[in-house]
Amino acid sequence: MSGSDVTREGVQGARPGRDAPVGASAGRRRCRRGRGRGEQPMVPEARFSSYYGKPILNKPTWKALDIAGYLYLGGLAGASSLLAAGGHATGRTGLARAAKLGAAGAITLSLGALVHDLGRPARFVNMLRVFKPTSPMSMGSWLLAGYAPLTMAAAAADVVGRYRLVGAGATAGAAVLGPAVATYTAVLLADTAVPSWHEGYRELPFVFAGSAAGAAAGLALACAPVAQMGPARRMAVLGAALETAAFQRMKRGMGLSAEPFEQGRAHRLLRAAESLTAGGAALAACAGLRPGRALAVTAGAALLTGSAALRFGVFHAGVASAEDPKYTVVPQRERLRTGTG
Repeated sequence: MSGSDVTREGVQGARPGRDAPVGASAGRRRCRRGRGRGEQPMVPEARFSSYYGKPILNKPTWKALDIAGYLYLGGLAGASSLLAAGGHATGRTGLARAAKLGAAGAITLSLGALVHDLGRPARFVNMLRVFKPTSPMSMGSWLLAGYAPLTMAAAAADVVGRYRLVGAGATAGAAVLGPAVATYTAVLLADTAVPSWHEGYRELPFVFAGSAAGAAAGLALACAPVAQMGPARRMAVLGAALETAAFQRMKRGMGLSAEPFEQGRAHRLLRAAESLTAGGAALAACAGLRPGRALAVTAGAALLTGSAALRFGVFHAGVASAEDPKYTVVPQRERLRTGTG
């Protein structure tokens, strides 16, 4: 290759403004460019995304009113069955009747919300074609199928005043299944890949149990005779304490996945739930010192509303955590780094 060819090839291959400067002149040029300016970051801020801009997780397509309402009403029903059995066993007939009717009405509305979200009643029936102990959805479907008729029978026998033996058996059976009905939805949520639900799998059932107890106590305080409210007042205080302690412990152990509970709509709902539940429990305790219908009804309304706000807050926090990829990526990387994943 001749010298002219080398020169011509060099000129043709050159890209003005793209060649890296070398030698002492390069150092001086870099120094001049660096004077008077702050240090420029060499690594851009991390952004979490996936191929083709698709989300890492598909966010839950459940309707908030249907599914959060289903979570709330199921908890109310399950805990009310326990209160009904206690009232029945201790001769508090007014308390027992209020709790039985509350359980029957709540589970009916809960199933209605679930079926509405599914779209067709046949889809719920189809879930009963399989009995799979490792599936929370399958076990929950069978649990509801056994529990709902018991609450209906207990309430019907109490209202008509006949078939007392059947009613007593149905009341006892509903009370046995009640705790599972109140908490299995927490297991159902934690079994998903949604970060803010899955990471709380240890404590979430206890959170839902406390919330359910508060709701059932609130319904009884609002509807039962004042003289028979003792068990409901105690359940309100214990439920509020369990819900608050379990929820705080859950958030402390979740790391980054607890962040959605402190943001946006979920944060506002959970703050309201905290205030309403604490206030309702305090009023319930005071109702024992100063018996009165107005104070008891106010306490009951606060507890019912606080329990609903908690379920809706947990629901919205989970949806928010599924929408943001960092709540999936960062914990996975941390588990890989520490060897715990």
